[in-house]
Parts: sequence; structure tokens; C-alpha cells
Amino acid sequence: MNNSAALVIDDEHDIRELLSITLGRMGLRVDTAADVAEAKRRLEETPYALCFTDMMLPDGSGQEIIELIAARYPRTPVAMITAHGNVDAAVTALKAGAFDFVSKPVDIAILRRLVQTALRMNEEKRAEPVSDAGSRLLGDSPAMVQLRATIGKLARSQAPVYISGESGTGKELVARLIHDQGPRSTAPFVPVNCGAIPTELMESEFFGHKRGSFTGAQADKDGLFQAAHGGTLFLDEVAELPVHMQVKLLRVIQEKAVRPIGGRAEVSIDVRILSATHKNLTKLVEAHQFRQDLYYRINVIELAVPPLRARREDIPKLAAQVLQRLGRDGGTQVATLAPEALAELLKYTFPGNVRELENVLERAVALCENHLITPDDLHLTARASPQAEIADASAAPSIDADDEGDDSGDEGGLDSYISNLEREAIMKALQETRYNKTAAAKKLGITFRAIRYKLKKLGID
Repeated sequence: MNNSAALVIDDEHDIRELLSITLGRMGLRVDTAADVAEAKRRLEETPYALCFTDMMLPDGSGQEIIELIAARYPRTPVAMITAHGNVDAAVTALKAGAFDFVSKPVDIAILRRLVQTALRMNEEKRAEPVSDAGSRLLGDSPAMVQLRATIGKLARSQAPVYISGESGTGKELVARLIHDQGPRSTAPFVPVNCGAIPTELMESEFFGHKRGSFTGAQADKDGLFQAAHGGTLFLDEVAELPVHMQVKLLRVIQEKAVRPIGGRAEVSIDVRILSATHKNLTKLVEAHQFRQDLYYRINVIELAVPPLRARREDIPKLAAQVLQRLGRDGGTQVATLAPEALAELLKYTFPGNVRELENVLERAVALCENHLITPDDLHLTARASPQAEIADASAAPSIDADDEGDDSGDEGGLDSYISNLEREAIMKALQETRYNKTAAAKKLGITFRAIRYKLKKLGID
């Protein structure tokens, strides 16, 4: 670190001096600039390991500096210094290419962690100019080539990323790759399904609690934010958060601190937030079901994961990889696809995307003869969708007064008939999603809470 230099750009002498002393104690040589013109001269003369810039400068703005560094000095991480609470400015800076921001008055502990992250990022970029961010994200289609390139860029930032895409496209895998390719890779990656946590436990799960703060709190417990400290918190199905938790999450993002239930003091947290959902958040905001201010905080950068039908040319490679894994895990000979079976896969729309492809092949391997998968083994055309089965149940023949007496000997009558259809549709959806309740609810076209109610009602464990 002793050979590394940092540039601090701020028109306030006290801020320049505070940052110079702090960075100097971390082994950095520090240059300062009081305006945009001086900063540009410094950047032309010296390669910097990192840069800090204020938002408001006498002859311009920090935004101009960030855009300049992003365009001409992409290996130099730059952080924005913002006024306390001015998160809008921070979001704008992150979109322009800043890797993070620090608020005035500057918290020295947060500043030190930010510097350490920036230096690790700088060192990794120099050691690995071209990172293979997609080694686990198969496919040579233009869509996947672009996705891997974007992941590589996003990994070098600390900006919140919103990952959009249909169920089964691999949104969590994308989030893990962003984490693994960045400077936080040695710290925890903590995924959480927001739709799977009971509403009454959410605050405790996210922020932790102190002993005795409520019935059953027999010991202090760290929340998910504390567990992800220094690393990445992945909020999957973020659209399922109830409104009161959306408010609390917004405050945590703005303040970079959490208050455990029953705690008197806030705890600083250093966490990068990635989020995802298969729902259309824009429409939820318009319908006032998701807070607009939170949407803008988590959606600083949006990354869309393409559905499988938009990259059909990747299906042969994906299928081969899945069959190899199934053979290895089962300790058996690797099954192969007959040309006719591959042709059927290439024509199929895969509403469940890559996850559905995996399930189709896993079933086909179990059904095929002599390790050769034929079109009949795939069962693509014979399978009705769970939505259709539920629709069929709803459209079952009505029973009028004249018919009622004839059915008096049936066990359960219409209610039993509909329950059986519901049970079959739910079980099929669960099997096809590997018993992922959130994904199964999506396939059925119902909410997570609705499927949880139906599972209890039907006695499905």
C-alpha cells in the first residue's frame, strides 16, 4: 500500500485535511485538489489507486469528475462525498460510475472499510485485466455474452443492482457471480428469500434482536444484515416485502446502519445490496404496492436476465452440462439426447426456463432406456400446465338441484373432486420446481401466502 496514491477533491480545507490524515495512516500518499481544474491536472500527472470527490465544487461538480474518471481512468475507483442524507446525489453518482459514497460528517470507521474495499478492487483489476465472470453461466448466445460482460463491470462497483427476470432464469447465480468477481468475494454472500419469512419475524430476521426484547428472545441474535457485514446481501423476491419492512429497509440503505429489536444504539453495517424478483416492480410501484423511493434505491442499476426461449442456441450446451451432472451425481453412464429429442427441446418454449430444462432432463433420465433419451421420454407435449388444471377444476360441471340427489352416495362430491385436482396441480408444480414454494406459486399463478394456505388446508407437508 505504501506506493499507492489517493486523490481527495473538496473545496473544504477541513475535509481535505481529515481525509489526508486518515488515508496517510493507512499507508497511502495523498494529493488534494480544491476544484475541478486542479483535479484534472492531478489526474493527468499521476495514476491514483482511488479518488474521493465532493459533489459541489467551485468551478463544476463531482459528477463531472466521476464521468471523466469512468471514461479515461477506468481502473481508478472513485467515491462521492455527499451531504448527510443526500441519497439522491449518491444514487446519481453510482449510476455515473462511482463505486461507492461517503456522507458528511465522515465516519472514520466507514471510511477505512471503503478504502480497503477500493484498494482490493484496484489490486484485483490489475492482476486480472479480463475476468471470466461467466464461467458458471453457460451459453454462447449474444444475450449471454452481453450478460457476462455486464456482470464483470458490475462486480467492480458497489452500487445496488436490481436483477430482473422470469422464474428459473438463474437470478441468484447472477447475484453470486457479481459477488464472487468483486472485492467482497472473501466476505459472506447471504441470500434471503423475502417471501419465505413470516411477516411477524421479518424485523428480527433482518436486523437482529437483544435478549429479552420479546417473548422467546432468550439471547442476543444478529440479523441478516450483520451476517452479511463486509459482503453482499441478496434480497430475492424483494417484491414480497410488506410495506412496513420496505420503510425500514429504505432507512437502512440510507443510513448504512441497523437497530436490533430492543437495542438502544444503531450498528453500522457495510453491505452491498443486490435484489431480484420475477415480478414487474415498475407496475407494482404504479399500483402503490411497492414504495417508489425504495425502488429507486435498489434499482440504481438494473440487470435483466434473458429467458431461455430468447437464447435457444444455448440449449444443447446447457442440456449436455445437466446430463453430465446427473450422470456424475447418480454414478451412472451419462445419458445422451437423440437428435429428435434435441429438436423437441429446441422447439419448446420453457416457461420455467433453465430450472424447467433441468427438471425435464432429470425426469427423462429416469424414464429412458439404454441411456438414450427420446422425444417420448421428455413428455413435453403431454404435460398440461398447473394453471390449466386449476382452470379445469374451476370449470367443472355445475350441480343443480336435480343432480344433487344422484350424487348423495359420492365420497366428498364436488369439493373432493376439486381438492384432488388442486392437490395434483400443486404437487406437480412443487416437483417441477424442486419443492421451491415461491417458484411453485408463480407457476400456479397464485401468491406465496396462498400456496402456503393451500398446503396447510390440503395437508401437504
